Amino acid sequence: PLQLLQPKTVPKRLRTTQKKPREPQMPRSLIKEIFRHFVKMPVTRDAFKVVEKCSERYFRQLSNDVEAYAHHAGRKTVEAADLEVLMRRQGLVTDKMPLNVLIENYLPLEYRKLLIPVAVSGNKVIPSK
Repeated sequence: PLQLLQPKTVPKRLRTTQKKPREPQMPRSLIKEIFRHFVKMPVTRDAFKVVEKCSERYFRQLSNDVEAYAHHAGRKTVEAADLEVLMRRQGLVTDKMPLNVLIENYLPLEYRKLLIPVAVSGNKVIPSK
């Protein structure tokens, strides 16, 4: 006697679990370039991985602090004053070392032009607020 053929059950495809949206990260090349600029000597891969983790942690803490300052001031937007307060609390900005001096010492000219107001002919100030 012939047996009726049963259709084979095909297992359902396992749906791929939804990936968690990744947090934006600073490009590794930027971190590497900045670190090499200040170290001025070769860096091993293991050391660079540690630097990468530390910089990620540092910027996460920095952004949380700035967010808390803006929230404390009753704003939903971070302003330059919040960053200056943070830098004062970290000891980077003092009465002897104002923010403008830090900008002039460590940032390239194109960024300095954006951050420090400069008076030009015609009694105009660049950048305008």
